[in-house]
Amino acid sequence: QVQLVESGGGLVQAGGSLRLSCAASGRTFSSYVLGWFRQAPGKEREFVGGSSRSGNTYYTDSVKGRFTIARDNAKNTVYLQMNSLKPEDTAVYYCAARRIAGVVTNIVGYDYWGQGTQVTVSA
Repeated sequence: QVQLVESGGGLVQAGGSLRLSCAASGRTFSSYVLGWFRQAPGKEREFVGGSSRSGNTYYTDSVKGRFTIARDNAKNTVYLQMNSLKPEDTAVYYCAARRIAGVVTNIVGYDYWGQGTQVTVSA
């Protein structure tokens, strides 16, 4: 069982930056694939990016070059650094953990979810 807690959300102007953190409980953090998702009002939850067990990262096209995922296994934490934020990045951001190897983009592929943190980007 893994519990995930996101933090770091807030209100930022367009062009600004935020860093989200996701802290996990448990002693097997390094064995999980980690994903970041977001859900805007009235829209489905979508994949933002993910980190494999070895730390390889993958991103959806809309955030490539702006967002960076990093995991710190010693701290049981995964980060989402978001730069050059746009109003369309406004959403609740969730981290998720997957027991099976391989980053996947669908929400059903993840076993554990955090409660989410709100990110609002003003124009």
